Amino acid sequence: MRINFKAMESYGADNLMSQASVADGAELIQMLFDGLVNSIAEARGHIEHGAILEKGKSITRACRIVLGLQGVLDFQKGGELALNLNELYNYFTRRLIYANARSDIGALNEVLELTSEIRAAWLEVPVQLQRPTGARLQ
Repeated sequence: MRINFKAMESYGADNLMSQASVADGAELIQMLFDGLVNSIAEARGHIEHGAILEKGKSITRACRIVLGLQGVLDFQKGGELALNLNELYNYFTRRLIYANARSDIGALNEVLELTSEIRAAWLEVPVQLQRPTGARLQ
């Protein structure tokens, strides 16, 4: 799996490269989602405190991470799911730009809620991959 390292830079972890060298694809996606959640939460805090420049930086970082998530979509293997995620990520970007222009916490909360749902699903990927073939969900 190819990861957009610009998006990983936006994640901001000091030891990201060492983590990336040992992390599998699902872990890398989880790291990007963690960074996205953190960036949105920071932007919300900056809006609440009137820190406009910092808000813009946090939202820009969030947009770069979303672009990184789009960059790892595999349209050949992912089919309709990849197309749907691509459209959702486009929507995230539009809402983040709107939130930046209007200092709209509601738009940030919307993206944060949707992001949290997808992030939770990605946390299940390693568990599902380790399940023996034919094992039933309970």
